[in-house]
Amino acid sequence: MSDHIRIVLVNTTHPGNIGGVARAMKNMGLSDLCLVSPKLFPHPDAEARSSGATDLLASARVVDSLDEAIADCELVFGTSARERHIPWPLVDPRELAAIAAPLKGKSRVAILFGREDRGLTNEELQRCHHHVHIPAVESFSSLNIAAAVQVITYELRMAEVAAEAGSKPQWGTDWDIELAEHRELELLFEHLERTLIGIDFLDPDNPRQLMPRLRRLLQRAVPDKVEVNVLRGILKAVERKVELQASKGGNDV
Repeated sequence: MSDHIRIVLVNTTHPGNIGGVARAMKNMGLSDLCLVSPKLFPHPDAEARSSGATDLLASARVVDSLDEAIADCELVFGTSARERHIPWPLVDPRELAAIAAPLKGKSRVAILFGREDRGLTNEELQRCHHHVHIPAVESFSSLNIAAAVQVITYELRMAEVAAEAGSKPQWGTDWDIELAEHRELELLFEHLERTLIGIDFLDPDNPRQLMPRLRRLLQRAVPDKVEVNVLRGILKAVERKVELQASKGGNDV
């Protein structure tokens, strides 16, 4: 059972799709389902489409925000069928599985699926370490949510089966520190933005794409808890220096 994998559905409109996702998850040994503000749930259509996976529906967690859904996750993937203005680390389902499967027992992984009509927003995708794209044919590339979940969870299942014979850790060796959780990264990004504004590096009235690019940089590194604490310690030192210079009437950081 891949209990370190969380499937997150964001603002799902049709309850039948939730049931179809539950069925796909149970087929492949997953049980952690989280729903962000579903339009209709619970609902008889969800139970009907689950084809017996009603235990997953009963245990599904319903939350009001994406941040709440992934707060305790160390690695987040967002499904996307569109190219983005800012390129983001992009993997296919098999590559996702190769990254996520070895983290069993070490880190919690969330895989986000967006709305039926428009997927995930840019802001939601910026919460992710990687984007995942299913390489369907360009002329008919739109997949039903349950079908997309089935494709990705199948690859996760195959990676887990292969790992039973022994697997190589993500970085070629066992890591000494737990990876930072999403909530810890969000506190880091808030601290970084506040500090950059304080030293006049970031203009809040004209931010351009600075913070999304810094998000991409830091999430691409997949920092652990100590690394995040070190970065926040640096930011605190910068803030103290700014306060000291301001008290002396200076302008240099």
